[in-house]
Amino acid sequence: MAIRAYYQQHKRLVTLLAIGLGVLLTVGMVMRARSGEVKYLTAKVQRGDITAVVQATGTINPLTTVPVGSYVSGTVQYVFADFNSRVRAGQVLAQLDPAIYEAQVIQARGNLANAEANVKNLEASLAGMQAAIETNEANVAKLKAAADYARVNTRRIQDLAQQGVLSEDQKDLSVSGLGQADAQVRAAQAQLIQSIAQLEQTKAQLQQARAQVETMTGALRAAETNLRYTTILSPIDGTIVARNVTVGQSVAASLQAPVVFTIAQDLTRMQVYAATDESDTGNVRIGAEVTFQVDAFPTETFQGRVSAIRLNATTVQNVVTYSTVIDFENPEEKLLPGETAYITIPTGHAVNVIKVPNAALRFTPEMPYNKLQELYRRYHIPASATASHLGGWQVVWETLPDKQLEPVAVKVGITDYSFTQLLDGNLKEGSMLVTGEELARNASQPQGQFPSGPRFGGPRR
Repeated sequence: MAIRAYYQQHKRLVTLLAIGLGVLLTVGMVMRARSGEVKYLTAKVQRGDITAVVQATGTINPLTTVPVGSYVSGTVQYVFADFNSRVRAGQVLAQLDPAIYEAQVIQARGNLANAEANVKNLEASLAGMQAAIETNEANVAKLKAAADYARVNTRRIQDLAQQGVLSEDQKDLSVSGLGQADAQVRAAQAQLIQSIAQLEQTKAQLQQARAQVETMTGALRAAETNLRYTTILSPIDGTIVARNVTVGQSVAASLQAPVVFTIAQDLTRMQVYAATDESDTGNVRIGAEVTFQVDAFPTETFQGRVSAIRLNATTVQNVVTYSTVIDFENPEEKLLPGETAYITIPTGHAVNVIKVPNAALRFTPEMPYNKLQELYRRYHIPASATASHLGGWQVVWETLPDKQLEPVAVKVGITDYSFTQLLDGNLKEGSMLVTGEELARNASQPQGQFPSGPRFGGPRR
C-alpha cells in the first residue's frame, strides 16, 4: 500500500527513471556487442636522421699496469708503500729479510777465493814442471854427447885391439861403457817424456780450476743478485693500485713470482675494455668516436676513441664476444680503474631519411597461417621478406581506410633501436603502420575475465 501510494504521488518521476534505465541498458548492450572488435596500435612513418650505434658494457683500466713480483722467497720485513701511493722508478717498495741471502753471498765469496787459490797453486806447479822439463832436456843432451863420445872411443879401441896394441879386456870395457851411455840416454828421454806428460796434466787441471773460478764467480753473482732482490723496487713511475703483502708475511717464490704490488703507470690516460657481440664487431671501426657513462657520474658523458679490436674471442654460455679497446683522456683522474662503463659506439649515420618504427617491423597480425600466406601472395610479398630477411627485406602492415591491413615489403638499413632506415618499399612519410593489436572482451567472454592486452606476436597457426 505504501509503494502504490508513493507511485501515485511521484508518477512522473518514476516514469522518467524507468526511461533512463532503459536507455542505459540499450547503450550498454550496443557497446558490449562492439567490444569484440580488434583494436590496432599504430605509429606513423617519419622523416629524420638516424644514427646506428652499438651499445656495450666494459671495464675501465689503466693504459699500462705493471705487476711487481718477488723473485726470491722470504719474510716481509718492511713495507714502504701503500694503496694510492705515488712512486718513482727505483723507489723501494718493500724489504724482505736478507739474512739467509747475506750468508749465501759470504759462502759464495769463500768458494771463489778457494778456487782462485787453487788456480795460483797450479800455475806455480806448471812453472816448476816447465823448469824440470828444461833440466831433463839438458840432461838428455849431455848424456847423448857422452854416448856419442863412448861410441867413437869404443870404435877406436876396437881398431887398436885388432892391431894387438890394446888387450881384449880394454875392448870389452869400452863396449860396456858405450852400452851404459846409451841406457842413460834412454832413461833421460823417458824422464823427459814423463815430465812433459805431467805438464799437460797440470795444464788440464789449471783449465779445470779456471773453469771452477768462473763457476764460483757466477754463483757469487747469483747470490748477490738474490740479495738485491730482497729489496723490492718500483720498475716505473706510477700509482700503487694494489698491495698484496703486509709486514711479517711469508713470500714463497717457487714456480712463478708472487705479485706483491700492482702499479698503474699513468691514470691520466686510460682505456675501456668493452665486450662487443660478434654480430656487432663487423660494424665497429678503428678510430670511431665513442661516448660512455659511469655510475659514479651519471649525469656526465665521457669521450673516447676505438683503438683496437682484439682477436681473442671470449665465449660465455655460447655467446661470443670480442674485447674492443677504447682510449680516453682522464686529466682530472676522476675515473678510477675497475669502474663499469656503458659504451655507445656509432656505426652509421643517415640524414633526412624515411624511418620506420621498429615495433612495426616486429608485428605480424594474429590470423590463421593459410590466410596470412594468401595475403602475402595477393600483395606480391617475396619470401625473402617473410622468412629469411635476405638483403634486408622485411614486412610491415599498413592500415587501410576500411580498417583492413595490407602487408608491404620494405628494405631497411641502419637502425637506432627505435626507428630503422627505409631503403626501398611502397611507404611514404605519414603512413600509418600497425605496431600491435589489442583484443577486447567479446560478448561470449565470461564476466569474470578481463580483455586481453596488446599483442605483438606472430601469426596463429
